[in-house]
Amino acid sequence: MELTLQSLSPRCQVSAREFVDGERVISFLVRAPAEPAGRGTGKAEATAEGILRCDVRESEAAGFVPPGPVVCRWAQVFRLRRSQDNPERTLKLTAESLFLALADPANERSVENERLLQVLALMLERKRVLRPKGRVGAGAEARLVYEHAKAKTRHEVAAAELSPEFFRSIQDQLAALVGGAPKAEAPGGSGAAGADSPGDAAGVAAAG
Repeated sequence: MELTLQSLSPRCQVSAREFVDGERVISFLVRAPAEPAGRGTGKAEATAEGILRCDVRESEAAGFVPPGPVVCRWAQVFRLRRSQDNPERTLKLTAESLFLALADPANERSVENERLLQVLALMLERKRVLRPKGRVGAGAEARLVYEHAKAKTRHEVAAAELSPEFFRSIQDQLAALVGGAPKAEAPGGSGAAGADSPGDAAGVAAAG
């Protein structure tokens, strides 16, 4: 799974005021609306994958109205570009960098983010980017411990029961991230053909 996003914006999507060096910024990945917003003050630009990146000053995040469903969010510290930096540089948002951003202790562990972390951890374990280091806690509080193979940092992710229900709960986020459309619900509340199989959603994840 790989997305090409613009670099962190120099200004807030809500107030259009420029960020100050050292202040906290909340970044949102939002599924693009039917007619993506164009360039301009306070507006985000859709990537080819149909995902908008929206950067908002933490103190103004309460006033942010996303133009579509939020896939995930994370916080970071804004740093002014150095003279040697390329302002046209793009950021490759891979499964690895997205996992590290969402797993940062400074970021809120929302239900949506935790579900993404669980799937990303499975993908990165298969690629040997993460190494499983056991489990801590029990029951609903159980967490899996992973070590980043290169950085040697440790990260805890809620232990998920890999059931069809779990993969149905994550399929919209996965579809948005890989550029697909979420599966429609069939009459009676059951998923469309194949949606009951966890392998379908897991296959989308493994494709990264």
